[in-house]
Amino acid sequence: MESGAYYMRIKAKFDHFNINVSDLSRSIAFYEKALGLKEESRKIAGDDSFILVYMADSTAAFRLELTWLRDRKTPYELGDNESHLCLRLSGDYDAARHFHKDMGCVCYENKEMGLYFIEDPDGYWIEVLPEK
Repeated sequence: MESGAYYMRIKAKFDHFNINVSDLSRSIAFYEKALGLKEESRKIAGDDSFILVYMADSTAAFRLELTWLRDRKTPYELGDNESHLCLRLSGDYDAARHFHKDMGCVCYENKEMGLYFIEDPDGYWIEVLPEK
């Protein structure tokens, strides 16, 4: 710390994570079908230049914010896609993996580590883990 600086204990909690999407309806449908998330709220800009949709599960306060920008015409550049969401699934994990494979959205699987990733319509990766 710099000389003269003071220490302040900050207490924070996660609220939401934002991703930009090219087709809002398609993304909402994907997150509902693949992960059981539901639209919790929506904000539309007064000039219709953007729409924010907050997707949530039934248990956590954390939300996924889907942002649609009216003037965006090109796909988003996701780089190496090293940052990602991770969701833990309750219930039959193997059945969920087979469901995601049937959806055609499993993009990476590591059976040794007991995990896999699915890819949303815009190319974002979501890690899927069992509840335990």
